Amino acid sequence: MTNLATNLVTTTQRQSEHSAIRINGQSISYGQLHAMAAKVAGDLRAAGIQPGDRVAIILPNVPAFPVVFWGILLAGGVVVPMNPLLKAGEIDYFFTDSGAKIAFVWPDFVPEATKGAATSGTQIIECNPLGPNPGGLPEGTPIAEPSERTDEDDAIILYTSGTTGRPKGAQLTHRNIHLNATRSATVILEVTSDDVIMGCLPLFHVFGLVVGLNAATVVGASLALIPRFDPEAAIETIEKERVTIFQGVPTMYAAIVNHPRGDGMDASSLRACASGGSAMPLEVMRAFEDKFGCIILEGYGLSETSPVASFNMPDRERKPGTIGVAIPGCEMRCVDLNGNEVPVGEVGEIAIRGDNVMKGYWGKPEATAEAIPDGWFRTGDLATMDEEGYFTIVDRKKDMILRGGMNVYPREVEETIYQHPDVLEVAVVAIPDDLLGENVGAAVALRPGSTTTPQDIIDFTKDRIAAYKYPREVWFVGELPKGPTGKILRREVHQPGD
Repeated sequence: MTNLATNLVTTTQRQSEHSAIRINGQSISYGQLHAMAAKVAGDLRAAGIQPGDRVAIILPNVPAFPVVFWGILLAGGVVVPMNPLLKAGEIDYFFTDSGAKIAFVWPDFVPEATKGAATSGTQIIECNPLGPNPGGLPEGTPIAEPSERTDEDDAIILYTSGTTGRPKGAQLTHRNIHLNATRSATVILEVTSDDVIMGCLPLFHVFGLVVGLNAATVVGASLALIPRFDPEAAIETIEKERVTIFQGVPTMYAAIVNHPRGDGMDASSLRACASGGSAMPLEVMRAFEDKFGCIILEGYGLSETSPVASFNMPDRERKPGTIGVAIPGCEMRCVDLNGNEVPVGEVGEIAIRGDNVMKGYWGKPEATAEAIPDGWFRTGDLATMDEEGYFTIVDRKKDMILRGGMNVYPREVEETIYQHPDVLEVAVVAIPDDLLGENVGAAVALRPGSTTTPQDIIDFTKDRIAAYKYPREVWFVGELPKGPTGKILRREVHQPGD
Protein backbone atom coordinates (compact mmCIF):
# COMPACT_ATOMS: atom_id res chain seq x y z
CA MET A 1 0.00 0.00 0.00
CA THR A 2 1.27 3.43 -0.89
CA ASN A 3 -1.25 6.14 -1.76
CA LEU A 4 -4.66 5.56 -0.14
CA ALA A 5 -6.30 6.58 -3.45
CA THR A 6 -5.08 3.26 -4.90
CA ASN A 7 -8.21 1.77 -3.31
CA LEU A 8 -10.45 3.95 -5.49
CA VAL A 9 -8.49 3.10 -8.64
CA THR A 10 -8.49 -0.65 -7.93
CA THR A 11 -12.22 -0.75 -7.17
CA THR A 12 -13.00 1.31 -10.28
CA GLN A 13 -11.02 -1.11 -12.45
CA ARG A 14 -12.95 -4.01 -10.95
CA GLN A 15 -16.48 -2.54 -11.04
CA SER A 16 -16.60 0.77 -12.88
CA GLU A 17 -20.38 0.76 -13.34
CA HIS A 18 -21.22 -0.14 -9.74
CA SER A 19 -22.87 2.52 -7.57
CA ALA A 20 -20.37 4.30 -5.30
CA ILE A 21 -22.54 7.14 -3.96
CA ARG A 22 -26.31 7.36 -3.62
CA ILE A 23 -28.18 10.51 -2.67
CA ASN A 24 -31.76 11.70 -3.17
CA GLY A 25 -32.58 8.78 -5.43
CA GLN A 26 -29.58 9.41 -7.70
CA SER A 27 -26.47 7.26 -8.12
CA ILE A 28 -22.84 7.98 -9.00
CA SER A 29 -20.79 5.03 -10.23
CA TYR A 30 -17.21 4.29 -9.24
CA GLY A 31 -16.15 5.15 -12.79
CA GLN A 32 -17.81 8.57 -12.58
CA LEU A 33 -16.40 9.21 -9.10
CA HIS A 34 -12.88 8.35 -10.24
CA ALA A 35 -13.13 10.54 -13.36
CA MET A 36 -14.36 13.55 -11.36
CA ALA A 37 -11.67 13.02 -8.70
CA ALA A 38 -8.97 12.74 -11.40
CA LYS A 39 -10.06 16.12 -12.80
CA VAL A 40 -9.87 17.72 -9.34
CA ALA A 41 -6.38 16.22 -8.91
CA GLY A 42 -5.21 17.65 -12.23
CA ASP A 43 -6.63 21.06 -11.47
CA LEU A 44 -4.96 21.06 -8.05
CA ARG A 45 -1.61 20.29 -9.68
CA ALA A 46 -2.16 23.14 -12.15
CA ALA A 47 -2.86 25.38 -9.13
CA GLY A 48 0.54 24.45 -7.69
CA ILE A 49 -0.43 21.77 -5.19
CA GLN A 50 2.43 19.30 -4.76
CA PRO A 51 2.56 15.99 -2.84
CA GLY A 52 2.51 16.71 0.89
CA ASP A 53 0.66 20.04 0.58
CA ARG A 54 -2.39 20.40 2.83
CA VAL A 55 -5.83 21.01 1.32
CA ALA A 56 -8.93 21.60 3.45
CA ILE A 57 -12.50 20.38 2.91
CA ILE A 58 -15.46 22.28 4.41
CA LEU A 59 -18.41 20.37 2.99
CA PRO A 60 -21.53 18.56 4.21
CA ASN A 61 -22.31 14.96 3.17
CA VAL A 62 -22.77 15.64 -0.54
CA PRO A 63 -21.05 13.88 -3.50
CA ALA A 64 -18.56 16.76 -3.72
CA PHE A 65 -16.95 15.52 -0.52
CA PRO A 66 -15.76 12.11 -1.85
CA VAL A 67 -14.94 13.71 -5.22
CA VAL A 68 -12.67 16.31 -3.62
CA PHE A 69 -11.32 13.88 -0.99
CA TRP A 70 -10.10 11.41 -3.60
CA GLY A 71 -8.93 14.24 -5.87
CA ILE A 72 -6.64 15.64 -3.17
CA LEU A 73 -5.19 12.18 -2.50
CA LEU A 74 -4.69 11.39 -6.21
CA ALA A 75 -2.64 14.59 -6.40
CA GLY A 76 -0.60 13.45 -3.38
CA GLY A 77 -2.05 16.12 -1.10
CA VAL A 78 -2.97 15.82 2.57
CA VAL A 79 -6.67 16.16 3.37
CA VAL A 80 -7.70 18.47 6.23
CA PRO A 81 -11.43 17.82 6.88
CA MET A 82 -13.23 20.59 8.78
CA ASN A 83 -16.66 20.98 10.35
CA PRO A 84 -18.76 23.31 8.13
CA LEU A 85 -20.23 24.96 11.23
CA LEU A 86 -16.90 26.43 12.36
CA LYS A 87 -16.74 30.20 12.75
CA ALA A 88 -14.15 32.53 11.20
CA GLY A 89 -11.84 32.56 14.24
CA GLU A 90 -11.79 28.77 14.42
CA ILE A 91 -11.27 28.47 10.66
CA ASP A 92 -8.36 30.89 10.87
CA TYR A 93 -6.73 28.63 13.48
CA PHE A 94 -7.23 25.45 11.41
CA PHE A 95 -5.98 27.09 8.19
CA THR A 96 -2.97 28.67 9.89
CA ASP A 97 -2.01 25.64 11.97
CA SER A 98 -2.26 23.17 9.07
CA GLY A 99 -0.85 25.50 6.44
CA ALA A 100 -3.73 24.63 4.09
CA LYS A 101 -3.12 26.24 0.70
CA ILE A 102 -6.61 25.65 -0.71
CA ALA A 103 -10.00 24.95 0.88
CA PHE A 104 -13.00 23.47 -0.93
CA VAL A 105 -16.10 25.05 0.61
CA TRP A 106 -19.87 24.60 0.32
CA PRO A 107 -21.59 27.85 -0.84
CA ASP A 108 -23.40 28.42 2.48
CA PHE A 109 -20.09 28.55 4.33
CA VAL A 110 -18.01 30.58 1.87
CA PRO A 111 -18.49 33.96 3.67
CA GLU A 112 -17.29 32.54 7.01
CA ALA A 113 -14.41 30.64 5.37
CA THR A 114 -13.36 33.74 3.44
CA LYS A 115 -13.17 35.74 6.68
CA GLY A 116 -11.25 32.86 8.27
CA ALA A 117 -8.73 32.79 5.41
CA ALA A 118 -7.78 36.47 5.70
CA THR A 119 -4.60 35.78 7.72
CA SER A 120 -3.48 32.45 6.27
CA GLY A 121 -4.07 33.37 2.64
CA THR A 122 -5.77 30.03 2.01
CA GLN A 123 -7.53 30.06 -1.38
CA ILE A 124 -11.28 29.40 -1.09
CA ILE A 125 -12.83 27.28 -3.84
CA GLU A 126 -16.63 27.16 -3.87
CA CYS A 127 -18.17 23.76 -4.60
CA ASN A 128 -21.41 22.64 -6.20
CA PRO A 129 -22.97 19.27 -5.25
CA LEU A 130 -20.57 17.33 -7.51
CA GLY A 131 -17.33 19.20 -6.92
CA PRO A 132 -15.56 22.54 -7.51
CA ASN A 133 -17.44 25.20 -9.46
CA PRO A 134 -15.92 25.83 -12.90
CA GLY A 135 -13.40 28.63 -12.93
CA GLY A 136 -12.30 28.20 -9.34
CA LEU A 137 -9.08 26.42 -10.30
CA PRO A 138 -6.96 26.46 -13.46
CA GLU A 139 -7.60 23.63 -15.92
CA GLY A 140 -5.09 20.82 -15.54
CA THR A 141 -4.51 17.42 -17.06
CA PRO A 142 -6.51 14.82 -15.09
CA ILE A 143 -4.42 12.66 -12.73
CA ALA A 144 -6.01 9.21 -12.86
CA GLU A 145 -3.13 7.30 -11.23
CA PRO A 146 -2.23 8.10 -7.61
CA SER A 147 0.81 10.31 -7.05
CA GLU A 148 3.58 8.44 -5.30
CA ARG A 149 3.45 8.47 -1.51
CA THR A 150 4.87 6.18 1.19
CA ASP A 151 2.96 4.25 3.85
CA GLU A 152 4.16 6.67 6.53
CA ASP A 153 3.29 9.88 4.69
CA ASP A 154 0.34 11.86 6.04
CA ALA A 155 -2.95 11.17 4.23
CA ILE A 156 -5.26 13.09 6.56
CA ILE A 157 -4.77 15.63 9.33
CA LEU A 158 -7.81 15.35 11.59
CA TYR A 159 -8.27 17.95 14.27
CA THR A 160 -9.40 16.54 17.60
CA SER A 161 -12.37 18.15 19.30
CA GLY A 162 -10.15 19.93 21.78
CA THR A 163 -11.73 19.01 25.12
CA THR A 164 -8.70 20.66 26.66
CA GLY A 165 -6.98 23.62 25.03
CA ARG A 166 -7.01 24.23 21.28
CA PRO A 167 -7.62 21.38 18.82
CA LYS A 168 -4.60 19.36 17.74
CA GLY A 169 -4.14 17.85 14.28
CA ALA A 170 -3.75 14.07 14.40
CA GLN A 171 -1.50 12.95 11.55
CA LEU A 172 -3.04 9.81 10.06
CA THR A 173 -0.90 8.06 7.49
CA HIS A 174 -1.88 6.25 4.29
CA ARG A 175 -1.14 2.99 6.11
CA ASN A 176 -3.16 3.97 9.21
CA ILE A 177 -6.30 4.67 7.18
CA HIS A 178 -5.93 1.82 4.69
CA LEU A 179 -5.53 -0.84 7.37
CA ASN A 180 -8.28 0.54 9.60
CA ALA A 181 -10.75 0.87 6.72
CA THR A 182 -9.89 -2.62 5.46
CA ARG A 183 -10.34 -4.21 8.88
CA SER A 184 -13.56 -2.29 9.48
CA ALA A 185 -14.93 -3.57 6.18
CA THR A 186 -13.66 -7.16 6.14
CA VAL A 187 -13.16 -8.23 9.77
CA ILE A 188 -15.74 -6.24 11.75
CA LEU A 189 -18.70 -5.55 9.44
CA GLU A 190 -17.97 -8.17 6.74
CA VAL A 191 -18.89 -5.73 3.97
CA THR A 192 -19.16 -6.81 0.32
CA SER A 193 -19.87 -4.91 -2.90
CA ASP A 194 -23.55 -5.85 -2.49
CA ASP A 195 -23.87 -3.77 0.68
CA VAL A 196 -25.35 -0.30 1.03
CA ILE A 197 -23.80 1.61 3.94
CA MET A 198 -25.73 4.42 5.60
CA GLY A 199 -23.77 7.66 5.25
CA CYS A 200 -25.38 9.81 7.94
CA LEU A 201 -22.21 10.22 10.00
CA PRO A 202 -20.44 13.41 8.88
CA LEU A 203 -17.62 12.66 6.46
CA PHE A 204 -15.47 15.37 8.07
CA HIS A 205 -15.45 13.16 11.19
CA VAL A 206 -13.09 10.17 11.44
CA PHE A 207 -15.88 7.59 12.01
CA GLY A 208 -17.83 8.50 8.86
CA LEU A 209 -14.71 9.14 6.78
CA VAL A 210 -12.87 5.89 7.52
CA VAL A 211 -15.51 3.33 8.54
CA GLY A 212 -18.01 4.77 6.05
CA LEU A 213 -16.41 6.20 2.89
CA ASN A 214 -13.02 4.47 2.96
CA ALA A 215 -14.34 1.08 4.06
CA ALA A 216 -17.00 1.20 1.33
CA THR A 217 -14.38 2.06 -1.29
CA VAL A 218 -12.04 -0.78 -0.25
CA VAL A 219 -14.67 -3.42 -1.06
CA GLY A 220 -16.76 -1.53 -3.62
CA ALA A 221 -19.91 -1.06 -1.52
CA SER A 222 -22.37 1.82 -2.01
CA LEU A 223 -22.56 4.76 0.40
CA ALA A 224 -26.03 6.30 0.80
CA LEU A 225 -25.53 9.92 1.89
CA ILE A 226 -27.77 12.34 3.70
CA PRO A 227 -26.30 15.88 3.93
CA ARG A 228 -27.06 16.25 7.64
CA PHE A 229 -28.48 13.75 10.09
CA ASP A 230 -32.21 13.92 10.56
CA PRO A 231 -34.13 10.89 11.85
CA GLU A 232 -36.90 11.19 9.26
CA ALA A 233 -34.39 11.48 6.39
CA ALA A 234 -32.45 8.51 7.80
CA ILE A 235 -35.59 6.36 8.01
CA GLU A 236 -36.55 7.31 4.45
CA THR A 237 -33.05 6.48 3.15
CA ILE A 238 -32.96 3.11 4.94
CA GLU A 239 -36.25 2.17 3.28
CA LYS A 240 -35.68 3.59 -0.22
CA GLU A 241 -32.04 2.60 -0.66
CA ARG A 242 -32.46 -0.74 1.13
CA VAL A 243 -29.58 0.09 3.49
CA THR A 244 -27.86 -3.04 4.80
CA ILE A 245 -25.35 -1.49 7.23
CA PHE A 246 -26.24 1.34 9.58
CA GLN A 247 -23.43 3.24 11.28
CA GLY A 248 -24.20 5.85 13.90
CA VAL A 249 -23.58 7.32 17.31
CA PRO A 250 -26.00 6.48 20.17
CA THR A 251 -28.05 9.68 19.80
CA MET A 252 -28.83 8.72 16.19
CA TYR A 253 -30.16 5.34 17.27
CA ALA A 254 -32.22 7.02 20.00
CA ALA A 255 -33.62 9.60 17.54
CA ILE A 256 -34.78 6.88 15.11
CA VAL A 257 -36.32 4.74 17.86
CA ASN A 258 -38.22 7.71 19.29
CA HIS A 259 -39.35 9.23 15.95
CA PRO A 260 -43.06 8.76 15.10
CA ARG A 261 -42.09 7.18 11.74
CA GLY A 262 -39.78 4.74 13.50
CA ASP A 263 -42.69 2.54 14.55
CA GLY A 264 -43.51 1.59 10.97
CA MET A 265 -39.99 1.65 9.48
CA ASP A 266 -39.18 -1.18 7.10
CA ALA A 267 -35.84 -2.31 8.51
CA SER A 268 -35.85 -5.69 6.76
CA SER A 269 -32.79 -4.82 4.66
CA LEU A 270 -30.59 -4.06 7.70
CA ARG A 271 -28.15 -6.84 8.51
CA ALA A 272 -25.55 -5.05 10.64
CA CYS A 273 -25.46 -1.97 12.85
CA ALA A 274 -22.35 -0.37 14.32
CA SER A 275 -22.19 2.20 17.10
CA GLY A 276 -19.27 4.30 18.30
CA GLY A 277 -18.35 7.86 19.19
CA SER A 278 -19.66 7.59 22.76
CA ALA A 279 -21.00 4.93 25.09
CA MET A 280 -24.27 3.34 23.98
CA PRO A 281 -26.89 3.42 26.78
CA LEU A 282 -28.16 -0.14 27.23
CA GLU A 283 -31.77 1.04 27.20
CA VAL A 284 -31.30 2.64 23.78
CA MET A 285 -29.58 -0.48 22.45
CA ARG A 286 -32.37 -2.76 23.68
CA ALA A 287 -35.12 -0.49 22.34
CA PHE A 288 -33.57 -0.32 18.84
CA GLU A 289 -32.88 -4.05 18.66
CA ASP A 290 -36.34 -4.98 19.92
CA LYS A 291 -38.06 -2.66 17.46
CA PHE A 292 -36.05 -3.45 14.34
CA GLY A 293 -34.64 -6.92 14.98
CA CYS A 294 -31.07 -5.92 14.14
CA ILE A 295 -28.10 -6.49 16.43
CA ILE A 296 -25.91 -3.45 17.24
CA LEU A 297 -22.17 -4.05 17.51
CA GLU A 298 -20.54 -1.43 19.72
CA GLY A 299 -16.95 -0.37 19.23
CA TYR A 300 -14.47 2.24 20.33
CA GLY A 301 -11.86 4.49 18.86
CA LEU A 302 -10.50 8.01 18.58
CA SER A 303 -9.25 10.35 15.88
CA GLU A 304 -5.74 9.43 17.02
CA THR A 305 -6.39 5.71 16.38
CA SER A 306 -7.68 6.04 12.79
CA PRO A 307 -10.30 5.50 14.49
CA VAL A 308 -11.24 1.89 15.38
CA ALA A 309 -9.37 0.27 18.28
CA SER A 310 -11.85 -2.27 19.66
CA PHE A 311 -15.16 -3.83 18.66
CA ASN A 312 -17.66 -6.49 19.53
CA MET A 313 -16.64 -8.86 16.75
CA PRO A 314 -19.21 -10.74 14.65
CA ASP A 315 -17.49 -14.11 15.25
CA ARG A 316 -17.25 -13.74 19.03
CA GLU A 317 -19.68 -13.37 21.88
CA ARG A 318 -21.29 -9.93 21.94
CA LYS A 319 -21.25 -8.36 25.38
CA PRO A 320 -23.70 -5.44 25.52
CA GLY A 321 -22.34 -2.54 27.52
CA THR A 322 -18.75 -3.31 26.49
CA ILE A 323 -16.70 -1.87 23.63
CA GLY A 324 -15.51 -5.36 22.72
CA VAL A 325 -11.96 -6.58 22.23
CA ALA A 326 -8.93 -5.05 20.53
CA ILE A 327 -9.09 -5.38 16.73
CA PRO A 328 -6.32 -7.14 14.75
CA GLY A 329 -3.13 -5.07 14.56
CA CYS A 330 -4.00 -3.23 17.76
CA GLU A 331 -3.15 -3.83 21.41
CA MET A 332 -5.11 -2.33 24.31
CA ARG A 333 -4.57 -2.38 28.05
CA CYS A 334 -5.65 -0.48 31.18
CA VAL A 335 -2.80 1.30 32.94
CA ASP A 336 -2.20 3.32 36.11
CA LEU A 337 -0.67 6.79 36.29
CA ASN A 338 2.82 5.28 35.88
CA GLY A 339 1.91 3.28 32.79
CA ASN A 340 1.79 -0.06 34.60
CA GLU A 341 -0.96 -2.46 33.59
CA VAL A 342 -3.65 -2.77 36.27
CA PRO A 343 -5.12 -6.15 37.30
CA VAL A 344 -8.10 -7.59 35.43
CA GLY A 345 -11.35 -5.93 36.56
CA GLU A 346 -9.69 -2.82 37.99
CA VAL A 347 -10.16 0.68 36.57
CA GLY A 348 -7.30 2.10 34.54
CA GLU A 349 -6.68 4.44 31.60
CA ILE A 350 -6.92 2.78 28.18
CA ALA A 351 -3.55 2.74 26.44
CA ILE A 352 -3.27 1.68 22.78
CA ARG A 353 -0.40 0.47 20.62
CA GLY A 354 -0.58 -0.67 17.01
CA ASP A 355 -0.64 0.20 13.33
CA ASN A 356 -3.76 2.32 13.86
CA VAL A 357 -2.04 4.84 16.16
CA MET A 358 -1.34 8.24 14.58
CA LYS A 359 2.12 9.39 13.61
CA GLY A 360 1.77 12.35 15.96
CA TYR A 361 0.15 15.75 16.42
CA TRP A 362 0.93 18.09 13.54
CA GLY A 363 3.66 20.54 14.56
CA LYS A 364 3.38 19.64 18.26
CA PRO A 365 6.20 17.28 19.28
CA GLU A 366 5.73 17.98 23.01
CA ALA A 367 2.01 17.12 22.88
CA THR A 368 2.89 13.98 20.89
CA ALA A 369 5.43 12.89 23.49
CA GLU A 370 2.91 13.48 26.27
CA ALA A 371 0.21 11.47 24.49
CA ILE A 372 2.55 8.62 23.47
CA PRO A 373 5.23 8.56 26.21
CA ASP A 374 6.35 4.95 25.74
CA GLY A 375 4.90 3.76 22.43
CA TRP A 376 1.43 3.44 24.00
CA PHE A 377 -1.11 6.16 23.21
CA ARG A 378 -2.90 7.42 26.33
CA THR A 379 -6.58 7.90 25.52
CA GLY A 380 -7.83 9.70 28.62
CA ASP A 381 -10.62 7.11 28.88
CA LEU A 382 -11.05 5.04 32.03
CA ALA A 383 -12.12 1.41 31.66
CA THR A 384 -11.95 -2.09 33.04
CA MET A 385 -10.94 -5.25 31.17
CA ASP A 386 -12.41 -8.68 31.93
CA GLU A 387 -10.74 -12.10 31.72
CA GLU A 388 -11.70 -12.48 28.05
CA GLY A 389 -10.23 -9.14 26.97
CA TYR A 390 -13.50 -7.20 26.72
CA PHE A 391 -13.25 -3.55 27.74
CA THR A 392 -15.95 -1.55 29.51
CA ILE A 393 -15.68 2.23 29.50
CA VAL A 394 -16.15 3.72 32.92
CA ASP A 395 -15.65 7.35 31.96
CA ARG A 396 -13.44 10.05 30.57
CA LYS A 397 -10.54 10.64 32.93
CA LYS A 398 -11.33 14.34 32.99
CA ASP A 399 -15.11 13.83 33.43
CA MET A 400 -14.81 11.85 36.66
CA ILE A 401 -16.54 13.57 39.60
CA LEU A 402 -14.62 13.58 42.88
CA ARG A 403 -17.35 13.82 45.54
CA GLY A 404 -15.85 14.13 49.00
CA GLY A 405 -12.99 11.82 48.08
CA MET A 406 -15.26 9.28 46.36
CA ASN A 407 -14.99 8.70 42.59
CA VAL A 408 -18.30 9.01 40.73
CA TYR A 409 -18.32 8.04 37.05
CA PRO A 410 -20.99 10.01 35.14
CA ARG A 411 -21.53 7.14 32.69
CA GLU A 412 -22.77 4.84 35.47
CA VAL A 413 -25.23 7.45 36.78
CA GLU A 414 -26.44 8.21 33.24
CA GLU A 415 -27.12 4.51 32.59
CA THR A 416 -29.34 4.44 35.67
CA ILE A 417 -31.26 7.61 34.74
CA TYR A 418 -31.80 6.30 31.19
CA GLN A 419 -33.87 3.49 32.71
CA HIS A 420 -36.56 6.04 33.63
CA PRO A 421 -39.31 5.71 31.00
CA ASP A 422 -39.71 9.49 30.52
CA VAL A 423 -36.02 10.24 29.90
CA LEU A 424 -34.85 10.91 26.33
CA GLU A 425 -31.32 12.17 27.01
CA VAL A 426 -29.17 12.82 30.04
CA ALA A 427 -25.75 14.25 30.85
CA VAL A 428 -24.29 13.93 34.34
CA VAL A 429 -21.72 16.55 35.35
CA ALA A 430 -19.87 17.86 38.36
CA ILE A 431 -21.42 20.81 40.19
CA PRO A 432 -19.56 22.86 42.83
CA ASP A 433 -20.08 21.95 46.47
CA ASP A 434 -18.61 23.97 49.36
CA LEU A 435 -18.36 20.96 51.64
CA LEU A 436 -17.54 18.09 49.29
CA GLY A 437 -15.67 19.96 46.56
CA GLU A 438 -17.84 18.47 43.81
CA ASN A 439 -21.31 16.99 43.75
CA VAL A 440 -23.41 15.19 41.14
CA GLY A 441 -25.75 17.08 38.82
CA ALA A 442 -27.84 15.91 35.86
CA ALA A 443 -29.26 17.74 32.84
CA VAL A 444 -32.23 15.78 31.51
CA ALA A 445 -34.32 16.04 28.32
CA LEU A 446 -37.74 14.45 28.76
CA ARG A 447 -40.12 12.87 26.28
CA PRO A 448 -42.83 15.26 25.02
CA GLY A 449 -45.84 15.45 27.31
CA SER A 450 -44.03 14.08 30.36
CA THR A 451 -45.10 15.36 33.79
CA THR A 452 -42.06 13.95 35.60
CA THR A 453 -40.40 16.36 38.05
CA PRO A 454 -36.71 16.78 38.90
CA GLN A 455 -37.39 15.23 42.31
CA ASP A 456 -38.93 12.19 40.59
CA ILE A 457 -35.65 11.66 38.71
CA ILE A 458 -33.61 12.07 41.90
CA ASP A 459 -35.79 9.58 43.79
CA PHE A 460 -35.73 7.11 40.88
CA THR A 461 -31.91 7.18 40.77
CA LYS A 462 -31.50 7.19 44.55
CA ASP A 463 -33.33 3.86 44.74
CA ARG A 464 -30.94 2.23 42.27
CA ILE A 465 -27.35 3.31 43.02
CA ALA A 466 -25.13 4.02 46.00
CA ALA A 467 -26.03 7.05 48.09
CA TYR A 468 -22.90 9.01 47.14
CA LYS A 469 -23.63 8.63 43.40
CA TYR A 470 -27.20 9.82 42.85
CA PRO A 471 -27.68 13.41 41.55
CA ARG A 472 -28.38 16.08 44.14
CA GLU A 473 -29.50 18.52 41.46
CA VAL A 474 -31.55 17.73 38.33
CA TRP A 475 -32.61 20.32 35.76
CA PHE A 476 -34.61 19.89 32.58
CA VAL A 477 -33.48 21.07 29.14
CA GLY A 478 -35.13 21.03 25.70
CA GLU A 479 -32.13 19.17 24.31
CA LEU A 480 -28.52 18.59 25.23
CA PRO A 481 -25.56 20.21 23.43
CA LYS A 482 -24.05 17.89 20.83
CA GLY A 483 -20.94 17.72 18.70
CA PRO A 484 -20.87 17.27 14.92
CA THR A 485 -21.63 13.55 15.08
CA GLY A 486 -24.46 13.94 17.57
CA LYS A 487 -22.30 12.98 20.54
CA ILE A 488 -23.49 14.66 23.74
CA LEU A 489 -20.92 17.25 24.88
CA ARG A 490 -20.72 16.98 28.66
CA ARG A 491 -18.24 19.83 28.87
CA GLU A 492 -20.89 22.24 27.53
CA VAL A 493 -23.53 21.19 30.06
CA HIS A 494 -23.84 23.69 32.91
CA GLN A 495 -26.10 24.03 35.91
CA PRO A 496 -28.67 26.84 35.42
CA GLY A 497 -27.26 30.10 36.74
CA ASP A 498 -23.71 28.75 36.60
